[in-house]
Amino acid sequence: MNHVASIPGRHLSVLRQPPWWLGLALVGIVAGASIWLSSLPVLQGSGLSALTLAIVLGMLLGNTVFPALAPYTSPGVDFSKGILLRAGIILFGFRITFQEIADIGLAGIVIAAVMVALVFALALVLGTRLLGLDRETAMLIGAGSAICGAAAVVATNPVVKGESHKVTVAVATVVVFGTVSMFLYPLLFPYLGFNEHQFGVFVGSTVHEVAQVVAAGKAVSDVAESTAVIEKMLRVMMLAPFLLLLSAGLARTGGSGNSKAKVVIPWFAVLFIAASAINSTQWLPAALTNWLIQLDTLLLAMAMAALGLRTHVAAVRQAGARPLLLAAMLFACLLFAGYGVNKVVLNWL
Repeated sequence: MNHVASIPGRHLSVLRQPPWWLGLALVGIVAGASIWLSSLPVLQGSGLSALTLAIVLGMLLGNTVFPALAPYTSPGVDFSKGILLRAGIILFGFRITFQEIADIGLAGIVIAAVMVALVFALALVLGTRLLGLDRETAMLIGAGSAICGAAAVVATNPVVKGESHKVTVAVATVVVFGTVSMFLYPLLFPYLGFNEHQFGVFVGSTVHEVAQVVAAGKAVSDVAESTAVIEKMLRVMMLAPFLLLLSAGLARTGGSGNSKAKVVIPWFAVLFIAASAINSTQWLPAALTNWLIQLDTLLLAMAMAALGLRTHVAAVRQAGARPLLLAAMLFACLLFAGYGVNKVVLNWL
């Protein structure tokens, strides 16, 4: 007897795997729209990156029309927030060269390293012990504040294995306080006692997103802008060693559980370093490097769109005010402790 033939058509359709390209097409459309919107002059001045817009658009669709589309698009959406995310982080390395370290000097390296370690450690301690947040949320918010905003959040998530709504909450905090920084820092410039170069280092070492760093530096001068971007790239370069250390630390403590686990090497972080090394040699034609950067923006935007599609407002609302409070504390650390670290190190080195 043919048992397959006896299954009603409606049950048979459930057993079929929907084509993966439908989900890829959906996130691709959302990502393309976010990239286009981020290029508009009215939004370029706001410091909103394509990644931020992608997760916002994804959430809007995820809480309206996506539930009806999910049975047909889930494989492609899940592929985007997994494999495409890792591919995007690898290609992110082509935005950076090791020569940029030499351009900013030892002081910039020390400041970046101190700020990354300080902010992330503070996030873990304040988030879990003072505010009672789960460790995944605290680490995601800490990574976004300490390193490079939304890109750091989505790069850290495969290591900490947080749920989609936790990623969205962390990205939201980056948007809120990064935007505040973008407008506040230029207003503070006359009172900080920094020259334009020093102010650029301060901005690059303490502001969340690359787009926000550009906006804050540009508001003061071209010198401040270029210095801020280079310092910011130093923080971005620390993403890979940060992920390797985080993976080893979670393995030693057993991740979110009580038992120890083996070290899981985040190979995408290793390949991120390799991409940076290749870019540093300048072997690749400039046109190819620019194409890889554009592809990277698309892949990361697709990953963010997929995360947004998988995020429900109810889950974000359930997180409450504590994540925002943690982000506010980290913002204060970036502003005040960052000012102190910059003052000491720039005068010392």
